[in-house]
Amino acid sequence: MLPNDHSGLYAAFKAKDARFDGRFFVGVSSTGIYCRPVCRAKQPKAENCTFFPTAALAEQAGYRPCLLCRPELAPGTSITDAANVLVRRAARMLEKKCGSGQSLDELAGRLGYTDRHLRRVFTAEYHVPPVQYLQTCRLLLAKNLLTDTNLPVLEVAMAAGFGSLRRFNDLFKTHYHLSPTMLRKKISEGKKQSGGITLALGYRPPYPFEGMMNFFAARAIPGVEVVSGGEYLRTVHLMSADKKHIYGWFRVGHELEKKVLTVTMSETLLPVLPKVLAKVRHLFDLYCDPYAVYETLKPMNNIRPGLCVLGTRLPGSFNAFEMAVRAVLGQQITVKAASTLAGRLVNAFGTPVRTGIEGLTHVFPTPKDILALGEPIENILGTLGIIASRARTIRELAKALEQREIDFGLCAEPEVEMKKLLAIPGIGNWTAQYIAMRTMEWPDAFLETDAGVKKALAPHTSKQLLEMAEAWRPWRSYATVNLWNSLNSQD
Repeated sequence: MLPNDHSGLYAAFKAKDARFDGRFFVGVSSTGIYCRPVCRAKQPKAENCTFFPTAALAEQAGYRPCLLCRPELAPGTSITDAANVLVRRAARMLEKKCGSGQSLDELAGRLGYTDRHLRRVFTAEYHVPPVQYLQTCRLLLAKNLLTDTNLPVLEVAMAAGFGSLRRFNDLFKTHYHLSPTMLRKKISEGKKQSGGITLALGYRPPYPFEGMMNFFAARAIPGVEVVSGGEYLRTVHLMSADKKHIYGWFRVGHELEKKVLTVTMSETLLPVLPKVLAKVRHLFDLYCDPYAVYETLKPMNNIRPGLCVLGTRLPGSFNAFEMAVRAVLGQQITVKAASTLAGRLVNAFGTPVRTGIEGLTHVFPTPKDILALGEPIENILGTLGIIASRARTIRELAKALEQREIDFGLCAEPEVEMKKLLAIPGIGNWTAQYIAMRTMEWPDAFLETDAGVKKALAPHTSKQLLEMAEAWRPWRSYATVNLWNSLNSQD
């Protein structure tokens, strides 16, 4: 449980302060339910409230989730927020892989620790063992699917990672005191969906959705990504737990009043649903606490009013190799030119997919696809207008990823992986920092040689910019995005 400050937490709960959403949950003894701190139900008395750092701990204490505020929609927390980074990474991996059936021993191995050590530090941080946290992730994902989709209960159980329908029904009844089918009956206005599965993902406001759309639109790869009608759409290629190739598409919209992003995806992605949702959260930086970032960066406004804006997010990536290749292609050319080259690469060597959506025609080539092109790679990619040095860099990057010499995942140590990137001919500091910023959630990258950064802070030299940015640690990536955005506001 959260220590010491019952009155302060109750005050935040009473104020419905969105800054605390996902930071704690409130168990109400008079009703037996637990809520998000932003819940709009009738305010319970302080003596009836118990505060928990995670939904898993609230459920372990016997509380069931509120049907009004829906704890499964609460935003998560950034890896950077944790005093124990190992534990936060483990929690994020459990959320991402809750449908894969991966064992705790395998997870611990990916993090570089024994399962015994992981259980010990995880329980010390969250007061529940990892297996309990994983079970809660699965139950809340299933509740989300039951509430917002018309998927059959069996498909819900499988998508959420339960091994059997019977086990799912038993656990759901035990924890929530009603069956999955009864929950659907209680949601009287049950949503009728067509053309895909739609779920909601929460965030901490303010959220600059239009700004994110502008960022993605400027860098969209033809055939793979489209920004249209105020939504982001893209194709998907992922591997399922049983090593099958899964293809599909999704689109992301915004519901401002509900403070959620809506994610609609093709039903073909159901076997990799938790992985898709985790990648969307990373792509749109939904774990961010905007007030924590702003507290450090607001002195930027002393340089020029409006230079730092509360709520600015760090655009992530959905496909790390795709992002890294695009970063290489973007060296010393315009953003538009880099997108054109990436589109040619996709059209020539990407895998065609049928989406029924105009502009979404291919998935990006995998590292294995690039390596299969053979040698000399500069002759093959040169026909697309990609210069020889960058073609060789792309091949070396593909080789490093295929042989698992470089890791862009949640287990990665960005500073370690950046050194590996710098060892690849053709990748300099700007490219390594940019890749880390967008693929590894590295919040402290700073691109002092970037043309946009230099223009925003002219006439300072690169050396002066580095010295200035020391005060912006550990959020220099967010400072960089603010500087880029400031150029747009001046146009």
